[in-house]
Amino acid sequence: MSGPLVIIGAGQAAAQAVTSLKAEGYARPIVVIGDEPYLPYQRPPLSKAYLGGEMTEDRLELKAPTFYAEAGVDMRLSTRVARVFPADREVELADGARLSYGALLIATGTRARALPVPGADLAGVFSIRTIDDVKHFRAAAEPGARLVIIGGGYIGLEVAAKARKLGLDVTVVEGAPRLLARVACSTISDFARTLHEGHGIAILTGTGVTRLVGTERVTGVELQDGRVLPADLVLSAVGAVPNTELAAAAGLTIENGIRVDEATRTSMPDIHAVGDVASFPSRLYGRRVRLESVQNAIDQAKAAAKTIAGGVIAYDPIPWFWSDQHDVKLQIAGLLDGFDRTEVEGDVAAGRFCVRYFKGERLLAVTSVNDPKSHMLARKSLAPPPVSVPG
Repeated sequence: MSGPLVIIGAGQAAAQAVTSLKAEGYARPIVVIGDEPYLPYQRPPLSKAYLGGEMTEDRLELKAPTFYAEAGVDMRLSTRVARVFPADREVELADGARLSYGALLIATGTRARALPVPGADLAGVFSIRTIDDVKHFRAAAEPGARLVIIGGGYIGLEVAAKARKLGLDVTVVEGAPRLLARVACSTISDFARTLHEGHGIAILTGTGVTRLVGTERVTGVELQDGRVLPADLVLSAVGAVPNTELAAAAGLTIENGIRVDEATRTSMPDIHAVGDVASFPSRLYGRRVRLESVQNAIDQAKAAAKTIAGGVIAYDPIPWFWSDQHDVKLQIAGLLDGFDRTEVEGDVAAGRFCVRYFKGERLLAVTSVNDPKSHMLARKSLAPPPVSVPG
């Protein structure tokens, strides 16, 4: 294998891949290409501490700028890859320049799902995926402004909590019958609703959005039941889409993300994919899984580094996530696939408890609310035994 390792995407997975490769003694040149002007940074605080003004931009950086220079990494920021040519082992940049690679790691992550209603392109409509997204939102978020958040998932509720603290008048609109409907049971949904309403946030569930009202700038949100909510700002929090376009155009197999094996290898030789954009086989859940989480970005990047450096490990993690909302920390271990019963332990009214999800007698997942001990125990009890994979 000649030529450098080229990493497309300059996020959490890229930073971890570089760190792990250097720890593995990897000596080949590394080029990291990112379309943002920033060095790899943490994304979870964007909807939490950074949005709330409790974390400065420099603290978002995963590594000091000197780390990449000292590691001999060629960082190409504000640069976009236009095409990948697997047969030629080259990537083409947006300016037409071509770069050869010996190995390629795709870590292109996700983008905000477009809000599929008229008026979504009006000024004053935001999503939060990048540092610049937060900067633009904060500049418009004056105390007293009326914010309507479309989407009652984790991101929507995290932003709601911080926006309320910033003095905004906040309404959350969720089309499903309850908050967090795809990722939690009714116990957690009811707790979240009580929590946010207790902080002065209006919650509307069971109604969708038909259009955003306004001429050049948004002035309202029209609901399916005909009501129009006045709005100075709208946040779209309706999920994310994996950035698979480069991989698909290059002929890589796509299956809810870029399809990879246990060792992060794609369907093309010497091309790997990791992080939010990659779907991998899970023995634990008996299907392919694509995870949008820091844990996955870090651990899968470690697996990719091991493989690229000449070793192979089987990546089969216990998924875990967290969400900060007001004074509450929710921690989730595992996936809720097909659960048919739950067990609640602790004091829901006091805001310190956990919910265990079962399919028959098998424990699938645990959601912990201000209960870190139960979360750590869940991650240990859910962990599958390690296995090896062929090189």
